[in-house]
Amino acid sequence: MQETLICMSLALFVGLMMNRVAKLAHLPAVTGYLVTGLLLGPFCVGRLGISGLGFCSLQQVESYAIISDMALGFIAFTIGNEFRIHDLRAMGRQAVTVGIVQAVFTTLLVDLVLVGMHFLSPAMISLPSAVTLGAIAAATAPAATLMVVRQYKADGPLTRLLLMVVAIDDAVGLIVFSISYGVATALESGSISLLTVVVEPLVEIVLSVLLGLAAGLVLDWSERYFHSRGNRMSMTIAFVLLTVGLSGVEFDVGPVHCGFSLLLVCMMTGTVFCNVCSASDVLMERLDRWTTPLSVLFFVLSGAELDLNILKNPLVLLVGAAYIFSRSLGKISGAYLSSTATGCSRDIRKYLGITLLPQAGVALGMAQTAAQLSDGQIVRNVVLFSVLVYELVGPALTKMALTRAGEIRPDQTEDPSQVPTLAWQKPE
Repeated sequence: MQETLICMSLALFVGLMMNRVAKLAHLPAVTGYLVTGLLLGPFCVGRLGISGLGFCSLQQVESYAIISDMALGFIAFTIGNEFRIHDLRAMGRQAVTVGIVQAVFTTLLVDLVLVGMHFLSPAMISLPSAVTLGAIAAATAPAATLMVVRQYKADGPLTRLLLMVVAIDDAVGLIVFSISYGVATALESGSISLLTVVVEPLVEIVLSVLLGLAAGLVLDWSERYFHSRGNRMSMTIAFVLLTVGLSGVEFDVGPVHCGFSLLLVCMMTGTVFCNVCSASDVLMERLDRWTTPLSVLFFVLSGAELDLNILKNPLVLLVGAAYIFSRSLGKISGAYLSSTATGCSRDIRKYLGITLLPQAGVALGMAQTAAQLSDGQIVRNVVLFSVLVYELVGPALTKMALTRAGEIRPDQTEDPSQVPTLAWQKPE
């Protein structure tokens, strides 16, 4: 216990100090936190093996998974607050269209490139792994994007559409991955199951939406019995933790395996809550203050779990480079084409794709499932390599895009400890 507490306090302290260094280099705070994780991780300070001084192994980092799950729950809950009815009326059609088109376009482009590599050299990557990596490419990490938006108080049409699109990405990515992974396993086994390819992904989405809907309504009902803002915030935190816990429940109904998506459940809870609770603005502002240390720990742990051993494998670097190039091209081109088709502004068409590049937790979870393929380790290692690149470069690119779009002003704070407020977070 004492070692765990010392590691957590060290991660917070060094992360905050590294944030000051990132500020001097005009980089987002999340980049500083990720670098902190690399420094304290098992490939740097952790290699010394000194108890409490860094993370000595990847297994030790994984033991903090509950912190990462909690942070993702609050991040998803916060993003769900972007789906307010008046915003959906103004941008809902654009968000859904862009969210679906750019994800599918990216998958097809990455599939095309990697399948081409397979036919050029079958020993480089198998066909099932190539198809699976294409699906994983659709996923976008909401955490890094939200952190940049919060830190610089970004606000405007691009920011609002971006937060909606990264939320929709989870649902689209889940469906695309399930279908592609089903095709991949069929290519290996010679048979395909509609149950695992179509039915179970749809069941997971429906169950997640229903659970989030119920949790949001019950949370609003519970808040009415408390008038103190502190008690209301405590109730909100309790419900987010409850939804995180319930999202891990799995069960079978006949031949159908049922489960929940953590991100979808918490996003739906936040969406319902912000649209039915009159005090949601103030409560969200207070919740942001409470979750700031949790977010810092999340990104430090994300940096610590990046496996630098993959850099020793030339094959991973080659396939990874092709994956990163084709995914980046797919995100940027797909976002441009879909936003043009829906009549978005010039800034959105030009910069939205760049802000969709970060990739982390959701992709790693998909890669873990894909590791069950005959050469699934190449999928896992390629995704690890891409996460290493995207997490270190993506936040800076997001900041650059939002700045050039005029939604981050030079006078905005660069200190995440000064908790910013978005358009919907104005205090009374």
